[in-house]
Amino acid sequence: MRVLFTGADGYIGALLGPYLLERGIDAVGLDTGYYREGWLYPMSGPRPAIITKDIRDITEEDLQGFDAIAHLAELSNDPLGQQNPELTFEINHQGSVQLANLARKAGVKRFVYMSSCSVYGVGKPDEVLDETSAVNPQTAYAECKVKVENDLEAMTDESFTTCYMRNATAYGASPRQRFDIVLNDLCGLAWTTKEIKLLSDGTPWRPLVHALDMCQAVYCALKADADAIAGQRMNVGSSEQNYRVIDIAKIVAAEFPDCELVVGEPSGDNRSYRVNFDKIQKLMPDFGCQWTAEKGAAQLHQMFKAIDMTSDVFQAPPYTRLKMLMKHKAAGLLTDDLFWSKQGL
Repeated sequence: MRVLFTGADGYIGALLGPYLLERGIDAVGLDTGYYREGWLYPMSGPRPAIITKDIRDITEEDLQGFDAIAHLAELSNDPLGQQNPELTFEINHQGSVQLANLARKAGVKRFVYMSSCSVYGVGKPDEVLDETSAVNPQTAYAECKVKVENDLEAMTDESFTTCYMRNATAYGASPRQRFDIVLNDLCGLAWTTKEIKLLSDGTPWRPLVHALDMCQAVYCALKADADAIAGQRMNVGSSEQNYRVIDIAKIVAAEFPDCELVVGEPSGDNRSYRVNFDKIQKLMPDFGCQWTAEKGAAQLHQMFKAIDMTSDVFQAPPYTRLKMLMKHKAAGLLTDDLFWSKQGL
């Protein structure tokens, strides 16, 4: 199987390429290179070939010869998306749907879309949400996920299989690290400041999933029988890993015992949801999460020791998506619509 995976230089993509190659997939990456500057630690194993191109510039010719596409490349978190919702819709919604249309024309048979549990937005206090639950997106990022899922579903037929991986909030170590997601951020704070500081009272619920378990889900979706997954939405994670934010903080505190835990005030961010993850294992029985938040915190702690991570590195722009794009724009390397300028090429 020859697979193109977009977002190859991202937090998940940096792990996904080697993961697929090691399992016999002929994987080729594509990325525009926003975060290529950040490489936190060396990684052994095979590396995929990488095409440098914006998804908005992809042509049908670029997609010839691929059996499947795993699509990860979008503006990747809520603060970034809220900076310019119109641009977020242009890239995340229109860009993703255009990519799928071109893929279908090019004869690609399968399209695995990395969606998000953030589509659920705000759940009722005693409610556990599954793929049949109503969506309630609270941000441009989440709204785009819903729109792309719906548009891809309309494209699905006997010759073009699409499926939608609603990932829980990611965590864990990656060479292209992100510190703007909850468990990773709290571990970084614990290591560099000796203080685990919550910006809320910690009561909201968040489901978590390790980055490598997300890679496993993509691999399973690429290998699964087409009839089993066609047009299917799948929550990616495990029901045991629904945590309140305060519980995530306590897990980090147990891993970094010399730290003080500071709890904030109730937040204006009302996103809170618990999720059921039974469906993915029914449709793809080979899938099963290998990681827990405790193991992820320990992995990050070990990595921080190994590279002797400093506060400057933790706060560096490449590891926080919004900071990096703002840095490129301030330097004149990116235009306002996030294309590389002539100076940035």
